[in-house]
Amino acid sequence: MARGGINKAVVQTARLAILARGENPSIDAVRIEMGNTGSKTTIHRYLKELDESETRQAITQAPIDDELGELVARLAQRLKEKAQEPIDLALAQFEQQKAALLAQVDALEEAHAQLKQQLDIQAAALTEESAALQTASTSLQAEQTRNAGLSQACSDYELRISDKDEQIRSLEEKHLHARDALEHYRNAIKEQREQEQRRHEGQLQQVQAELRQAQQNALLRQDEITQLHRDNERLLIEQRVTAKELNALQEQVRKDQATQLKLNEQLSRIDSERTLLQERLRVAMQDSQSRQEALLEHQRHNKALESDLIKAQASIDALRLAAVVATAPEAAQPT
Repeated sequence: MARGGINKAVVQTARLAILARGENPSIDAVRIEMGNTGSKTTIHRYLKELDESETRQAITQAPIDDELGELVARLAQRLKEKAQEPIDLALAQFEQQKAALLAQVDALEEAHAQLKQQLDIQAAALTEESAALQTASTSLQAEQTRNAGLSQACSDYELRISDKDEQIRSLEEKHLHARDALEHYRNAIKEQREQEQRRHEGQLQQVQAELRQAQQNALLRQDEITQLHRDNERLLIEQRVTAKELNALQEQVRKDQATQLKLNEQLSRIDSERTLLQERLRVAMQDSQSRQEALLEHQRHNKALESDLIKAQASIDALRLAAVVATAPEAAQPT
């Protein structure tokens, strides 16, 4: 179907302009003359109608020799156009296929770049997670070291409390021995007993003061031990929380590694598709080369047809000359 503004009159005007310049009014030449507008099928149809119209006029007006020459020329032109049509169609189809393949290659290269960018982002995130995991492991080791120190401190305090308890028992034993000695000497010497009793009471008060001081120190040490146990429990809770976070980070690292493997598989698949498209492009280029060779073969065939036409024209000229020579003696005879 013709585009707007393209009709038989426009095609005829372009054809006449080309003929006036002494050129061959082919389909491409007419289309270029009209400003590269109109389909080749429509132009070919109009040219065919114009050729048939001129042929009919030539049959009614021109002599038989001119008619024969004109028919031969028209036949050559039509053969040339018929040979040109499949070549033009093949070239147009090849250009379309080439453009489509190039577009697919560009799209795949763009997708490959996007996947590579995503892979780089995932690798950077994995590096950050690994650094965070390393920091968490360092903190965990520090907490474990601190916990071990606190445990050692608790053991030291327990040893010191044991020593204090031993001292208290020793003082109690001394106190008992002193009371036994006091009872033993009470019956012997009353004055000495009173002196010993006063001295013993003084010692007893001193021992009781030391005992109270030791008990107070023991209570303080017990409070410190209780606080150390609380700190130990808190550190154990923090250690469990840190272990959970470490497990979560390790799980995230495994997920990121799985995602990276999937991205690598997609990248390999895209590389395979790109290789396949490149192979198809190579086959298309080979097909194009074969089509070009066929085009050259058609051109050589057209040249051979033109040569045959020239020979036929020469034969027609010879026949025409022979006809003129044959009719000349008849015209010279008297009627």
